[in-house]
Amino acid sequence: MATRVLQSSCSGLYRARTTGRAKAHVTAVIRGLSASANRHREDSWFKSLFVRKVDPRKDAHSHLLAKKEDNNLYKIQFHNVKPECLEAYNKLCNEVLPSIHDDKHYPCELVGTWNTWYGEQDQAVHLWRYRGGYPALTEVMNKLKNNKEFLEYRKERGQMLLSRRNQLLLEFSFWNEPAPRDGPNIYELRSYQLRPGTMIEWGNYWARAIGYRQHNREACGGFFSQIGNLYMVHHLWAYKDLQSREDTRNAAWQHEGWDEVVYYTVPLIQHMESRIMIPLKGSPMQ
Repeated sequence: MATRVLQSSCSGLYRARTTGRAKAHVTAVIRGLSASANRHREDSWFKSLFVRKVDPRKDAHSHLLAKKEDNNLYKIQFHNVKPECLEAYNKLCNEVLPSIHDDKHYPCELVGTWNTWYGEQDQAVHLWRYRGGYPALTEVMNKLKNNKEFLEYRKERGQMLLSRRNQLLLEFSFWNEPAPRDGPNIYELRSYQLRPGTMIEWGNYWARAIGYRQHNREACGGFFSQIGNLYMVHHLWAYKDLQSREDTRNAAWQHEGWDEVVYYTVPLIQHMESRIMIPLKGSPMQ
């Protein structure tokens, strides 16, 4: 009898201890989950301070920013040339590229062709316009496959290059359309890598800002990328010389509102680059 009482007491004590440990374990788990949830909420709140809120839109950015009255597509090419081949490369481009520009069978125009003077050295930059958008681009590409002069040009050009890249662009609706210019001029290509999701905001500010930069006819064209490096913006400017560039840019600060545009657009930029360029002999923009 005494033995059964002792066994019963020990069993009850064991169950009580086991139940107590289980309750403590459950309590610890609940506390851990609660703390984890609180940390997650705090992290989400903290991160939300640095995440840009993007309003839902019912149309592509390109439809909101690009010109509606025409269907122009632009291609910009960057060719890094072997230093010892730059002169021969320029001569070859001056012989071949204007002939494509002048041929009415090709729905494309050579907007401008340049060498980089300050910036990336031994570099050529070519800007083409395709009136008719992507179908015009496709038509030109197909026709050039049967153009013996162009095929020979590409073969010879390939021996002169270190690397090349291109982008397809649309033009901002509020910028001037690039047009031929009499020279002599120097040109500045300012390229901006924007933070994803900020293109509309950039366009809203520059639609107002471009009015401050028209007084010396320096604004040539403004573009944003569609294929290639995305969220890229290119602004093309023309100046008589480097001193004229300095004077014109400083004069912009005298216009009320220019400082505000700079203040609000600088945080949208991840990276920016400036090239000072000299037009080749065959460039429509001199």
